[in-house]
Amino acid sequence: MRTPTSHDLRPVAAGPVSRRDALWRLGGGLGGIALAHILGRGGLLAGADAAPGTTPAGAPAGARADLNGGIHHRARARRVIQLFLNGGASQMDTFDHKPELERRHGQKFDPGEHVEAPTSVPGNLMKSPFEFRRHGQCGRWVSSVFPRLATCADDMAFLMSMASKTNVHGPASYMMNTGFLLPGFPCLGAWISYGLGRLTDDLPTFVVLPDPRGLPYNQKGNFASGFLPVSHQGTILNAHLPEPIPDLAPARPAPFLSRDAEREGLELLRRLNRRHALGNEGDSRLEARIASYELAARLQLSAPEALDLSRETEATRRLYGLDGKVTEDFGRRCLLARRLVERGVRFVQVWSGAGGPKNNWDNHADIITELPAIAASVDGPIAGLLKDLKSRGLLEDTIVVGSTEFGRMPFTQGATGRDHNGGTSVAWLAGGGIQGGTAHGESDPWSWKAATGVTYCYDLHATILHLLGIDHERLTFRHNGADRRLTDVHGSVVGEILA
Repeated sequence: MRTPTSHDLRPVAAGPVSRRDALWRLGGGLGGIALAHILGRGGLLAGADAAPGTTPAGAPAGARADLNGGIHHRARARRVIQLFLNGGASQMDTFDHKPELERRHGQKFDPGEHVEAPTSVPGNLMKSPFEFRRHGQCGRWVSSVFPRLATCADDMAFLMSMASKTNVHGPASYMMNTGFLLPGFPCLGAWISYGLGRLTDDLPTFVVLPDPRGLPYNQKGNFASGFLPVSHQGTILNAHLPEPIPDLAPARPAPFLSRDAEREGLELLRRLNRRHALGNEGDSRLEARIASYELAARLQLSAPEALDLSRETEATRRLYGLDGKVTEDFGRRCLLARRLVERGVRFVQVWSGAGGPKNNWDNHADIITELPAIAASVDGPIAGLLKDLKSRGLLEDTIVVGSTEFGRMPFTQGATGRDHNGGTSVAWLAGGGIQGGTAHGESDPWSWKAATGVTYCYDLHATILHLLGIDHERLTFRHNGADRRLTDVHGSVVGEILA
């Protein structure tokens, strides 16, 4: 007797099946599969909030399925815009008001313990040369270098005692971006890309908009994927160039590149790439390159519209400062960040300041002249970004975070400069799940060291991941025999600033 097959075990039709019925069942079945795939990715399937312990395909080990946003719990936000002030923004001259510095201005700094400066001999205490005032219903102190950003104080939450384990630019930048002092580890944007995946197929998941004056300290290491698959690294867009994405359009004249010819060429390339990939399984670099080629093809249709700022109203362009010489560059990149997250980019990082001794927030020589100049370039654009996101309803599920690698010293370097200080700095957040007008932690009376509510990059990262629906202790990747994570073995969610 013949052994029954799986085909023999299916239900028997009540009668003969016509050719029309057969085609309908076949087409409907394939259509149902496609529809289920689309609905599943959009979180629209019945039972999308899967029971604890189930893991969606492609999700990190230990993740709980939650296709409506987040993999471990319900997400408060879906996207992140990170504004990084490269060089070490001075906290006591921006957000950390210290009356004690005013009272003891010009005196020798004697906190009762040994005092060192990383690149200079410690000078006398120096008060902030900028006037501080309270702003908003929350009464947040903000200095005069941020007059427009101060109007957003009620939408912002401040981490007033951010500490670093180093006061050297390179390691501190790595730490703030990757959670580690050494190179080779994935950055925050790469972890979010790995943990949550893309919101759209037509644009990169993680985009970096560097300062046109140059890349930051560590160059591209701050937005690398480390040991994660290469496809999760940041995609750099040079917003100041006529073509932010090189070679997006064919060279002119190229009349032989018709749409049909291009489509046939891409199809041939796809087949060759996949054939080559079959012989090199497990090489994430190859998979990332193939994926980047396929994304590049889709970008030819999606990127021109996404990057076209001429589609914005004149009022919006003024809001971001595109009509001013000082604010035009950073304002353009902030506006691009809004347009990108609006179209499905998961994580956008906007840099202010290049690496090196100038054109950044590393104000060693003269805080009086150096800080106002660079602060003026970002003040209006950041305020414009927050207000624009809020007016469009995007701030409800978009996190905006402002950070720097470390702070500055309360005493002078030379005449009126300030040296590096890993002891304390200020970071702020706004948007999805953040309770505006709040603050966590406090530095000592001189803003020399974090005193209470001390937070590190681990706590900032854990809080951002939490708002995105991710438990930072469960987002892991097995590497060299260890379950690595963004927060290493540290980190706690800063519940005090959550709504």
